[in-house]
Amino acid sequence: MTDAPHPPLKLFNSLTRSLEIFEPVHPGEARVYSCGPTVYNFQHIGNMRAYVFADTLGRALTFKGYVLRHIINITDVGHLTSDSDAGDDKMEKAAASQGKTAWDIAAFYTAEFKRDLSWLNVRDPAKWTVATDYVPQMIDFAKSIADRHCYELDSGLYFDVSTVADYGRLARAVTDDGEGRIEEVEGKRHAADFAIWRKTPVGETRQMEWDSPWGRGAPGWHLECSVMGEAELGMPFDIHTGGIDHREIHHPNEIAQNQAYRGCGSLDCADHSGARIWMHNNFLIDRGGKMSKSTGEFLRLQLLVDRGYHPLAYRLMCLQAHYRSELEFSWEGLGAALTRLKRLLMAAAAVRDVDAAEPADRRLTDLLAKFNAAISEDLNTAVALTLLEEAAGMKKIDQEQKRATLAAMDAVLGLDLLTTQRADLRVRPKAATIAEGEIDAILTRRKEARAAKDFAASDALREELAAAGVEVMDGDPLGWDWRLDN
Repeated sequence: MTDAPHPPLKLFNSLTRSLEIFEPVHPGEARVYSCGPTVYNFQHIGNMRAYVFADTLGRALTFKGYVLRHIINITDVGHLTSDSDAGDDKMEKAAASQGKTAWDIAAFYTAEFKRDLSWLNVRDPAKWTVATDYVPQMIDFAKSIADRHCYELDSGLYFDVSTVADYGRLARAVTDDGEGRIEEVEGKRHAADFAIWRKTPVGETRQMEWDSPWGRGAPGWHLECSVMGEAELGMPFDIHTGGIDHREIHHPNEIAQNQAYRGCGSLDCADHSGARIWMHNNFLIDRGGKMSKSTGEFLRLQLLVDRGYHPLAYRLMCLQAHYRSELEFSWEGLGAALTRLKRLLMAAAAVRDVDAAEPADRRLTDLLAKFNAAISEDLNTAVALTLLEEAAGMKKIDQEQKRATLAAMDAVLGLDLLTTQRADLRVRPKAATIAEGEIDAILTRRKEARAAKDFAASDALREELAAAGVEVMDGDPLGWDWRLDN
């Protein structure tokens, strides 16, 4: 199916602010680097939108016939409490507050993050890169650019942004002034200069610190991705992804380092930035603004599950909006996405167990062509979803061809339609006061009452279940579902 002619894949490059046809550095391959989490806390659902986006991009590249090599990093050192290069190291602070080692903190939250990814059907990357595994390479990288691009202060080694051309151009996609919100440090030459290496203050000992030519300390957060991307994908590689917040500080600093490392201070140099294309997903917002962990209270995927929502409903909710658009979260919207997912599963159920056959029916091949065109136009998943629904709802059509069509579309969208059962979406809310065994027992009694034409008893039992948060669905093979009132 994917051997058919493809329209060219066009992606929005944040650096050039334009749609560009994807032309891989290495023919037939797609090399992608995604900024991963700092594993000092749980990830909120806004964070997780970035990985649904990156996963969809990777699936689309596979669909288009490329051999994918996708890298996601784990930041376990160097990221400070402000993204603008200020404050304490997030890992050290979390370790101190919880009375644990930074290594234990990293291991726990990495495992939680990977569990959330599996719930969302996000595929594992080709490799997870862990920052602390690359510290020697980070020191070598810093040494290679230090003489021409850096200067040393008592607090560490700093990058002089005036030594590269057009610093902050990526950030100027949002503001005319570019990026200047970097930590004020006495002795810095320019407000936007940022740390390459941070020295451990005199009299302090950190859990994560290493010897370097600039003293004992730890690498700067921005340095890590430059080093890991180059080490695992080479430079230049094809695509660098991240949340839109990275477009303002983190990625401009990465680009500056990469320009310096590659010996080209000008944006006119080919492949100067490290990646050919820089892609960013927009924020997930609630009515109070973009989601953040700064308040200490935030929406986790676990909370959605605790409220009775299957994680794939959140994935579908993300796919309903273009990745570059803001997406507003609401419980009503999540409920609507769950209902949409249920309908898709019901429609796909008839072909789940049949063998697949290459689509030849014009109705299906036309839908696949439209689907291909939607994905090729900067991952237009909102349109792709409607085409998936149209294919799923087709009647009087060869079932084997229909199965192959759904499989091809779902391989990109990642909703697991052909392996997930509708009953799998029946997630028990944490607050539920009744067990499924009790529900089944009451339903049996209700069935007996209906058979005896004791409709008063039948209605009473139905109301008893409703009071416990259970919706009885007469005539539906599923029989019952949790009533999710949010």
